[in-house]
Amino acid sequence: MPTAEHLIPTTAIGHGRRRRRWVGRLVLAVIVAIVGGAGYYGYTTLMTNSGQPSCRAVALGHDVSFTPEQSANAATITAIALQRGLPARAATIANATAIQESKLRNIRFGDRDSLGLFQQRPSQGWGTEKQILDPVYATNKFYDALTKISGYQTMEITKVAQMVQRSATPQAYAEHEQEGRILASTLAGHSPGGFGCRLNEAKASTPAATIARHLTAELGVPAVVQGHDIHATGRNAQLAWAAGSWAVAHAEAEGITSVTVGDRAWTRERGSKAWSWHPADQAIAPTSVAITSR
Repeated sequence: MPTAEHLIPTTAIGHGRRRRRWVGRLVLAVIVAIVGGAGYYGYTTLMTNSGQPSCRAVALGHDVSFTPEQSANAATITAIALQRGLPARAATIANATAIQESKLRNIRFGDRDSLGLFQQRPSQGWGTEKQILDPVYATNKFYDALTKISGYQTMEITKVAQMVQRSATPQAYAEHEQEGRILASTLAGHSPGGFGCRLNEAKASTPAATIARHLTAELGVPAVVQGHDIHATGRNAQLAWAAGSWAVAHAEAEGITSVTVGDRAWTRERGSKAWSWHPADQAIAPTSVAITSR
């Protein structure tokens, strides 16, 4: 007598087996997709949340990274060079010097009575301790000494360092010349959009009027305040980009959340996207800068 299996057509058995294999493959694909998606989400979350806040400058085919504190000091150094009408070489030399002397930090200690960004000494006539610890004052004093050197624009940085800083190891400054050049290029607006910072969420902010006053004092661009927004205008697009880069570099300390220059914008966030600028939601004039604080 035929069994139940014998009563089922062979073709039906084949179709059933193929259907089970198809369902199995579909379930496996779904599992792989879920695991892969979870893995990618975990990876992107890790990359977004890991590491300290940092800033990156990209120019001349190279990039350098610094902390927000270092970047804010570099922006001040570069802005003052622009305000004084000095050539790009001056900002390069000043940034390289500050990297060597203090790692671009406004430190309260050093060799003997050396202080600040450039490790200037009160006993050598650079100013009082309070003055030297003011980055704006210290930078201006550095440029005062630099511009007294005839031909410093074409002189090797080792020779300039020896004449300005009276350094015992002037050769060390040459090691930071490229870093200084990249910072000067991006922060002076010669490499638009080349400077960005990935930062934590702003917890507090400096009053907008104070930010505007600092920007004008350091860079020389006029700025007006409307609520939490600051609007600045450069004489040209390069100066507008310098103002925008200054704002990004000072975003950590000042609580700045977004910056727009022309048709490009920087938005404060934790992920690596904040190292770059993106198309602005609302474009403004090429010489205009819009800064928003928390």
